[in-house]
Amino acid sequence: MLNETHDPHLRSWVASANLDGTDFPIQNLPHGVFRRRGETQFRGGIAIGDQILDMSAASATDVFSGLAAQIAKLAGAATLNDLMAAGPAPWSALRLALSRSLREGSDAREKLLPCLVTQADAEFALPAVIGDFTDFFTSWHHMINAGKVLAPPGAPPLPNFKWLPMAYHGRSSSIEISGAPLHRPVGQTRIPGETEITFGPSRWLDHEVELGLFVGPGNARGIPITVDEAEDHLFGLCLLNDWSARDIQAWESMPLGPFLAKNFLTTISPWIVTMEALAPYRAPLQRSADDPSAFSYLNPSHGTDRLALDITLEAWLEPVGGAAQKFSRSNYQDAYWAPSQLIAHHTRNGCNLRAGDLLGTGTQSGNRDGEKGSMLETSEGGKRPLPLPNGDTRSFLEDGDTLTVRGHCERPGFARIGFGECKGSILPAISI
Repeated sequence: MLNETHDPHLRSWVASANLDGTDFPIQNLPHGVFRRRGETQFRGGIAIGDQILDMSAASATDVFSGLAAQIAKLAGAATLNDLMAAGPAPWSALRLALSRSLREGSDAREKLLPCLVTQADAEFALPAVIGDFTDFFTSWHHMINAGKVLAPPGAPPLPNFKWLPMAYHGRSSSIEISGAPLHRPVGQTRIPGETEITFGPSRWLDHEVELGLFVGPGNARGIPITVDEAEDHLFGLCLLNDWSARDIQAWESMPLGPFLAKNFLTTISPWIVTMEALAPYRAPLQRSADDPSAFSYLNPSHGTDRLALDITLEAWLEPVGGAAQKFSRSNYQDAYWAPSQLIAHHTRNGCNLRAGDLLGTGTQSGNRDGEKGSMLETSEGGKRPLPLPNGDTRSFLEDGDTLTVRGHCERPGFARIGFGECKGSILPAISI
């Protein structure tokens, strides 16, 4: 539901939060974990303009009261699992208190001003202890585009895609924050169309433009979360890049799915945009008249007109010594399955989710050129290399390349909010 925190006319006494194009106006207020460069202790913070409100320091003031004061302490912790477990009412109480405290004219300005840290002076950590990571497959267009490269010629679309949200369990230990180093992975490969099996550095290193969903309150094992309740169990969203070695993936994935092709690194952005902040950017779930009707456990009682989210996603490639180039722009509202359906399906058999678990949306692609969320699709497996401003081309990522994922929400009548950046640079493979 919309409330006073979404008012597009709100302005902050933090001047940079009022600039056009900022990802972090007062209508956003995402959560993350940071420390000043040179410090040893991480703690929770709120992004506001180009600043971070240190919630550990802010909660030590008398600015917050009641429920907001209790939750502010959780928001200042070194990991945000307890905040995520608190639930929607406490999250909303803290958001309202933060919004009122950071607005122009607030009496809290003098008390909170010393609690600000410039983002450029900060280092970031994972916002939670991530117990489990599940990566879904929600983009019909990604399935079609990738299938043209990796599937046998003439293979039909996966018959179960429109019946259930498909997923695989990923590796939580190799999830790291934006900027984490990435060495080119190694493994066994057999390029489609070739007969020789080789071992060595991946030649088809790729990115995946995704969103990450952080679970809020969990559920007891054996007790599913209904699709109507699901968003009460969803804390917020971040950017996610599930780096992929496509040549390794093509050889190893049958019959049990990806392994070494995916487990070497998954990168997420530092900031989690809450579900309440995303309320103005709801969108209808995309369906065609000939699509099958979803089973009741995936079909919310309130309908699907506001089940999806209108989030623009971009991929930027920067080669060594060259300028960054935006080569992909897709939108999460094109996803076939919505966040609440992912949670409902994940728990339908009694699986227990826990606060801080991470769900990936899978690669988000559209059906037109320029809307493809991976290099595999953009270059059609190397058949149409991407031209770069320096005259070079890319079929897949090369050593020295920097790949950045960005995201934002923008709609007439509301403030533009963003997710920051999810960035990684490719280093040579470690000697084998």
